[in-house]
Amino acid sequence: MLDAIRWDTDLIRRYDLAGPRYTSYPTAVQFDGHVGTFDLFHALRESRKALRPLSLYVHVPFCANICYYCACNKVITKDRGRALPYLQRLEQEIQLIACHLDPAQKVEQLHFGGGTPTFLSHDELRQLMAQLRKSFNLLEDDSGDYGIEIDPREADWSTMGLLRELGFNRVSIGLQDLDPAVQRAVNRLQSLEETRAVIDAARTLQFRSINIDLIYGLPRQTPENFARTVDEVINLQPDRLSVFNYAHLPERFLPQRRINSDELPTPAQKLEMLQRTIEQLTAAGYRYIGMDHFALPDDELAIAQEESTLQRNFQGYTTHGHCDLIGLGVSAISQIGDLYCQNSSDLNQYQNALASAQLATNRGLLCNADDRLRRAVIQQLICSFNLEFADIEKAFNIDFRGYFGELWPQLQRMAEDGLIELNNERITVLPAGRLLVRSVCMVFDAYLEQQNRQRFSRVI
Repeated sequence: MLDAIRWDTDLIRRYDLAGPRYTSYPTAVQFDGHVGTFDLFHALRESRKALRPLSLYVHVPFCANICYYCACNKVITKDRGRALPYLQRLEQEIQLIACHLDPAQKVEQLHFGGGTPTFLSHDELRQLMAQLRKSFNLLEDDSGDYGIEIDPREADWSTMGLLRELGFNRVSIGLQDLDPAVQRAVNRLQSLEETRAVIDAARTLQFRSINIDLIYGLPRQTPENFARTVDEVINLQPDRLSVFNYAHLPERFLPQRRINSDELPTPAQKLEMLQRTIEQLTAAGYRYIGMDHFALPDDELAIAQEESTLQRNFQGYTTHGHCDLIGLGVSAISQIGDLYCQNSSDLNQYQNALASAQLATNRGLLCNADDRLRRAVIQQLICSFNLEFADIEKAFNIDFRGYFGELWPQLQRMAEDGLIELNNERITVLPAGRLLVRSVCMVFDAYLEQQNRQRFSRVI
């Protein structure tokens, strides 16, 4: 079993830098307009030839209400009719993509995100799933990981029953914070009873896994009131928890301008919130997976980490990193072999492209040999907290120390500071460095010096 993480305030203050979350390497910041539909079709053909399994991500951008902290691609509207033209174009995209794949390619993972996927009516959800089943080889035996993001204010027992009937077996529930003052400050009023009702329904209907999202660093949060939220969440006994650091970037995300920055907790308070949260979750039996994620020891993520098979992609930590990821919908990102590509983030541009029978791909990146090598290094560090040089040398036919010689002084400083253990065979991220694993990964990021760090959240 991996050692527990160790809190080191001095180390955190020195290495709490702004940097990528590494759901991909290179990151989406590197995407440009040189990648288009032709590249996507070529990658799909290669996927078909190799009969690689698939992971599907479907983006539903609509929300009935705005949450001031949110940085997702979304459309705020009370008009449920706005979903219909979007779904018509989404179904066109599904058909255009699917005809370039082989029906034998199984969909091991499916995820609906947003926005609020349950903004859609029951009939619209039925029709969308029917189109996916018609176009792709979705598993019928409940063995796939088919998840959906849930806003408890937009779901009830009948909604949960429908989702289970349609084949979903995992739910991720947005909660963020239970304190009414915090909820008012971010315009998301959501009671514990609403959340508990959805979780009770999921358990009764035998959903396989329940994840809850929390955010620390929101306005009017204190270490004391956030600790009460965490205690209530522990009582709900989710299988997984995501505890995100709120990044206040009002210059980039307009809704955040409605947040009173004077009400935000101080950096010291945020650190205390995270430290107490880790202590509470650890005492309750949760394992730190990495990058804000916690899971019970018998959860698939925890088991995969123990067995060194855990991976990471645009959906976060996953046991399906071997699948080609197909992103469907506005702003959705695909990762197919060495190709990353993203649909237009503008709803009108997305719908207009498909209205002209064209895919909405408008930017991306094709990995080169150096990208592939560094991606493997970062993936190992962020998922396993351990990197065996021999594995990289064998896979990429390099001498690790020679290839990364210029990085060695930085790594040695990290070793001296107690983040990592470094020798001629491996890098091991130590318990005090696991919260800061992004900082270790950043050493291997060849693009980082060219980037504006203000685009990224801080590590802690």
